[in-house]
Amino acid sequence: MKRSFRDRTTSFFIYMGKRNRLLKLPAIIGLAVCVLLCNIGDYFRKGTKRFACTIFILLCFMLGNSFAYPVFQEEMGFVSEEEIANNVPATAESDITLMSYEETTFDNLPILDDEDVLEGYDDAELHEMDKAEKYFLTDILEENSDIIDSNVTQTISDDTNIETNIETNIETNFSVDDWKLVLINKQHPVPEEYSFELGNIKTVKGIMQCDERIIEELLGMMQAAKNDGVTLAICSPYRDLNRQKVLFNRKIEAYMAKGMSYMEAYTISSQAVTVPGASEHQIGLAIDIISDEYVTLDEGFANTDAGKWLAEHSCEYGFILRYPKGKEYITGIEYEPWHFRYVGKEAAQLITKEGITLEEFWNKYL
Repeated sequence: MKRSFRDRTTSFFIYMGKRNRLLKLPAIIGLAVCVLLCNIGDYFRKGTKRFACTIFILLCFMLGNSFAYPVFQEEMGFVSEEEIANNVPATAESDITLMSYEETTFDNLPILDDEDVLEGYDDAELHEMDKAEKYFLTDILEENSDIIDSNVTQTISDDTNIETNIETNIETNFSVDDWKLVLINKQHPVPEEYSFELGNIKTVKGIMQCDERIIEELLGMMQAAKNDGVTLAICSPYRDLNRQKVLFNRKIEAYMAKGMSYMEAYTISSQAVTVPGASEHQIGLAIDIISDEYVTLDEGFANTDAGKWLAEHSCEYGFILRYPKGKEYITGIEYEPWHFRYVGKEAAQLITKEGITLEEFWNKYL
């Protein structure tokens, strides 16, 4: 009868240990290793089906994950600053040439401006809105001098009190129910129950609209800029849901024309145009501000006198730079030195002093 490998090996180590006392310890060690390896071998041999199923499941898991794409991380929450930098460029270019997706990647793909996707479309409603899209400082101030004059004294008094509170670290109580502090972003769309009254600002060209509760502060800021020799212009104040949908959908179509998938186009479009239903323009609290000497919405505006003045003084009138540079991984939006959001003077000066975003302000103070 043929003996098994286990029997032959164990017999050898037993014989070796009995024959020579000096080999007893090595024989015991060899016998233990032999028994262990044989038991492991028997375990794998008898559990073939079980291990085959385990390996199959692991292979399926690895195969499924190979199709996963990192763009879905943004919809799950904030993405890291490194991921934003690697996947989406931080600047917006208005003069671009459409190229096939095979010739480009997220690293060198320019972000489309509104004008790029509106050009060539015969949309009467949108073009009618564009006719009065830019409102210049002289036009606004001339038509609203009565409102400005009646609030200059009160504004100066309020600013002094707020600066005193901030500098002496007096705690200011903020509330999540304060309309000025409502958080609107991709994770927090405009609440269905949110309501406000649109206010009209007279201009030479017509009527500019925003939340009526911010008009006095906005006009006061423009007057202060004029007093300092800075010329401002407003574009895209209140923007309704329909316009936001058109801009967003057309950018997706433009990127898909390059060969992108829908999700790839959606992701890069959302870096420049807020997802419909999640735009602060829809609630009349966001204002895009430029200068009559610099009318392009790009990063270059930050280096102009108007851009520098706004970055320093807008908080004195309740406005903050909503999408600052270096915070893209928190806001989910590219750096926009022209986009200002009204949050009230107390919050604006605190946010500006600490160099934080509205999202960070919520996490810290609300």
